[in-house]
Amino acid sequence: MFVAQFFSAIAFAVMFPFLPRYVNSLNSIFGLNKTFLIGAVYSAQAITTTIFSPIWGALADRFGKKLMLLRSLFAGAMVMLLIAFADSAEMLLLLRAIQGMITGVAAASNALVASVVPKERSGYAMGVMSVAVLLGVSIGPLLGGIVADSYGYKVAFFLTASLLFFAALLVLFGIKAKDSTKVEENKKIRIIKDWKALFSAKAVSLLYFLRFLSWLGRTTIVPYLPLFLATIVLDEKRLNTATGLLLAVSAATATLSSIYFGRLGDRIGHKKVLIFSSAFVAAAFLPQYWIESYFGLLVFQALAGVFLGGVLPTISALLNKLIKQGEEGSAYGFDSSIIALARALSPMFGALIVFLGGFRMIFIFTAVLFIFTSILAYWKLPETKK
Repeated sequence: MFVAQFFSAIAFAVMFPFLPRYVNSLNSIFGLNKTFLIGAVYSAQAITTTIFSPIWGALADRFGKKLMLLRSLFAGAMVMLLIAFADSAEMLLLLRAIQGMITGVAAASNALVASVVPKERSGYAMGVMSVAVLLGVSIGPLLGGIVADSYGYKVAFFLTASLLFFAALLVLFGIKAKDSTKVEENKKIRIIKDWKALFSAKAVSLLYFLRFLSWLGRTTIVPYLPLFLATIVLDEKRLNTATGLLLAVSAATATLSSIYFGRLGDRIGHKKVLIFSSAFVAAAFLPQYWIESYFGLLVFQALAGVFLGGVLPTISALLNKLIKQGEEGSAYGFDSSIIALARALSPMFGALIVFLGGFRMIFIFTAVLFIFTSILAYWKLPETKK
């Protein structure tokens, strides 16, 4: 599962550094504003993921988490292949919406793993899965930037489709574990009943809100990062690579720290890890408002990544500790939906912040969100068994 998650994370991250420029390279059938289309292309996938992830998660609890994972991987490979042949920005927008509707790899992977690991090892297990995602996200943008600069955008999407197809084959033939599917109720898909049971668990709603805040903070800068870097990186021919490297460094440092923080949470309590990690992420983002050099930005993004490795898997581990056995699909389906909602809203927040205060105000906004996350975790989260 680690390897499958790793390759799928690379695949979906390949487009991060060049997606805004890819939108600019396409014609608009209806003559729409390109800035609007860039935001819409990011938001469309996130909005449909928000709507459909809880449904796929509930179906995973009924019909099998491996089946839902295979669906998301094969569907993702097909959509990415079609994106390579998009001949207009509107077609790209439609395909991105379909992508969000039928994929959801990370949620399906986490649900499958959470359904088979002991609860007391949740931090370590979610840390390992976070490493797979973060390692893939650290390699994907750099690889995507290099491929896009060297061979063009279409080849980058061909690469994405191939990686997802390989991950699907790996899961199909390599995963034998039986997950906690509710076999006795397969013929009666009581999705609403499952959702009510999930949200009746103590602090689950709060965890989803903390997840929303952390992902909103993490992703608000992403759509505007290439445009911001254009003001401090002089070589425009290597702008995609520079963007990819910045995203890669942050993800790489989060990768190195996430297993450590996951295991630390198993020992001392995940609440403590979440409180301090969120506070230090805020402390790493705040100075970026004043930084004028690419290298300085790289250093503080790397530092922020270290403590992000303590935020992301910790919330996943806390969620697994608070839910009942057999609810993993619904729980991580909603988790994916919350993440997608944050990604859907982040371009809008980013646009508003840039309009009011410029690109650099996004760093202040991110710092404030993580400070608020730390305070809420300290004030409202219950202690969990160590």
